[in-house]
Parts: sequence; C-alpha cells; structure tokens
Amino acid sequence: MTSTQAVAVYGAYGHTGRFVVAELRRRGWTPILCGRDAGKLGAFGAAYPGLELRAASADDPVSLDRALAGAVAVINCAGPFASTASPLIEAALRAHIPYLDVAAEIEANIDTFERFATRAREEGVVLVHAMAFYGGLGDLLATAAMGDWTSADEISIAYGLDSWQPTTGTLVAGQVSRQRRDGRRVVFANGQLSYATGAAPATEWTFPAPLGQQPVIAEFTMADTVTIARHLKAPEIRSYMTVAAVKDLTAPDPTAPSASDDSGRSSQTFIVEVVVRRGSEERRAVASGRDIYAFTAPLVVEALARVLRGEVKTAGVFTAGEAFDARDFLASLSPEHLSLDIR
Repeated sequence: MTSTQAVAVYGAYGHTGRFVVAELRRRGWTPILCGRDAGKLGAFGAAYPGLELRAASADDPVSLDRALAGAVAVINCAGPFASTASPLIEAALRAHIPYLDVAAEIEANIDTFERFATRAREEGVVLVHAMAFYGGLGDLLATAAMGDWTSADEISIAYGLDSWQPTTGTLVAGQVSRQRRDGRRVVFANGQLSYATGAAPATEWTFPAPLGQQPVIAEFTMADTVTIARHLKAPEIRSYMTVAAVKDLTAPDPTAPSASDDSGRSSQTFIVEVVVRRGSEERRAVASGRDIYAFTAPLVVEALARVLRGEVKTAGVFTAGEAFDARDFLASLSPEHLSLDIR
C-alpha cells in the first residue's frame, strides 16, 4: 500500500460500503477496511486478503485516529450518521485529510453544515457531505438544470422508484430521524425548512418512459432539499416520491435488497426528474439508473477523485452541486451508471 492510494472506508462491510470498496478497487484505489464490529469486518475482509482491516468505534477517538492513519481520505458509509458523522469528521480534521460521506439523514445533514463549515475552512480541510443517491444526485441535477440562472421560483424533485427495498441502515437512520423530529415531516417553503404534522398530500407525477404517470406522495423531503438549499436560491423546494416506493419502505416487514447479478446490484430501478421554474420558464434534468444503493458508490468515488485532483479550490463543507461542475460530473457517470437528459 502506498500513501497515495489508501482510502479509509468506514462501514466497509455495510450494504453501501461494500459497493464503495468494490468501486475504489475498480478505479485503482486501495481501501482500508474500517468499521465498528470487528467480527463483521473480519468476515468481510476475508474476501480481500490483501487489504488492511481496522476496527474502530465512533466513540473512541484513538481508534479512529489509528483507522485513518496513512489514508489520503476517508469515506464514511456507516449510519446512523447522527452518531458517526461528527466523530469521523473530527478524526479527518485531526488527520488533515478530506472527508466524504453518504449521509441522507436530514437532521444529521444540517448538523454537519452548522458544526463544521467554519472549522473545516479554517483548518484547510475539504468535507463533501451527503454524496449519495439522496443528497448528491438531486443536488447535481438541480444545479445542472439551473444553469446560468442565479435564482428560481421553485425547484421540484420527483423520485420515480419502481420499488424500495431498504437496507437495515436506512431503517435505523429513519427511526433516528423520526425520533429527532418527533414524528413530524420536514418541508421547505418560503425559503426555509420547517416541520409539518398530518399526512403528506398525495398527487400524481408524469415521469418519462417507462414509468409514465404515477401516484406520488408530495412533501417527501429528503437530503437533496438540504443540499440544494445550501447554494441555490429558490424559495420553494418540493419533493415527490412514488407511492409504490413509500409502501415498500413503510411495510411492517420490509424486504431487504437482493442481488440480481454478479455485481451485487438489485434489479430496482429509478428515475429522478428535477424541474426548475422561473416565471413561465422551466428547465429540467432527468437521470435514470439501477439500484439506489449501488449507484451511490460511483457517485462518492468520483467525488473523491475530484477532491484529490484539487478540483475543490477552497476548504470547508460542501454539497455535490457546490463542489463540482454539475454537468461535467453527471456526464462522467453516463452511460455506465446513469442515463441523463438535461434541457
């Protein structure tokens, strides 16, 4: 292992972490496999006999420092991020290396920006937060669709998932978020995040083929709303999710993702459509692909590569759309991982 190749992956044995490890190896990086459970880490590491295994607890700074030693960056894939993001960021700041995560917990997203934006900037460290399907993709699409507009009246994000088999991490993170907001829903209106009670409204959204017209739940706010609002000016950010996906997610005994090929990807598909409106004008960006969890891996690893190439010119905490040229970034994922249409 050389110091220019080693990337610490915290939560390496988790569902998304496994895809991130595979993507790093595919692109020539050497992952350092890190995680809280030494037993799970050892079992996962048996498939990668040449890689280092470093058990570390989020509440043990010394173990985190050992886990990050010699790494050029760390990717945090271990939720709930309400528990892991701050300790890992602190460790990255001590090591003076870039930190990236795949957090999609709204409260944890807000916490990261509020707690670390100034410190990261002062200490000269780049932190790219919420670099995942939720948080990263919608932000990139909205930024690309906005183009040369400096503001918009409304940004709408419609998630067209044919199904949603949630991971254990997704379910745990959702439980943590619900507890923090006391069961209320998060909405973005009049230029700010607020909480709402009662059932979210239902409506319909016409997606591009093959989904077409679908019943959707409105005000289904995800991390994209937080990341978009960080740097794009729009007083209204609206989110929609296909009813079929919501039913899967909220089922009493939800089904976990299952591999449909040798890559480990599931057969689940997605279409994300972002519409930016200013007056009577509309701009839109549409992305489609397969397996929301597997897709996170090329997204965060591409971000890592760009950070280490020096494409983020200043230090601080950034979203995907803030940190990178959105159109160029999205084009780099297409067509292997993403079909893209921006107009």
